[in-house]
Amino acid sequence: MQVRLTTLFFSFLKIGAFTFGGGYAMIPIFEREFVHRYRYLSQEEFNDVLAMVQSLPGVIAINFSVFIGLRLRKMKGALVSMIGVALPSFVIILVIANFFFRYVDHPVVEAVFKGVRISVVALIFTAGYKIFKTNRHLKAVFLAALTFALVFSVNVHPFFVIIGMGAFGYLLHLRNGVNSHGTV
Repeated sequence: MQVRLTTLFFSFLKIGAFTFGGGYAMIPIFEREFVHRYRYLSQEEFNDVLAMVQSLPGVIAINFSVFIGLRLRKMKGALVSMIGVALPSFVIILVIANFFFRYVDHPVVEAVFKGVRISVVALIFTAGYKIFKTNRHLKAVFLAALTFALVFSVNVHPFFVIIGMGAFGYLLHLRNGVNSHGTV
């Protein structure tokens, strides 16, 4: 399937312009656009991409746009997708920077930001719930609980948890590969 660069650009521009709250809030929009609407990815591929881009350093929206653009149209697609998703934030930050400090203490501005914060939490919860629904087997529940415990109870840095869980997933893959095929 040959995707037009303009289609990629405007898809990511729309997501960047109308999704508030950062990368985690964009996850349900990415899924709707690229799994359900355009069918560029299967649900399983989306979950794999999501796990990967969350594990990489940097902004999730940029990582996701680069990966999708690269997959669909190589380097040009990666560049066009990245610009599309980043451009609205860049323009909005420029505008906010010019006016924010003048009105930061205004009650209306404070109320707007409180409302946005609450909706972002709901969007992040929605994304986590959708991922959980597709991975409800016992191992996934155990790994989610272990990750939560390591980060919040033991205070292990998320970077180390991600690396450790990635290694654990790889070891499970090797174990399953040996069991089902007889070789690694």
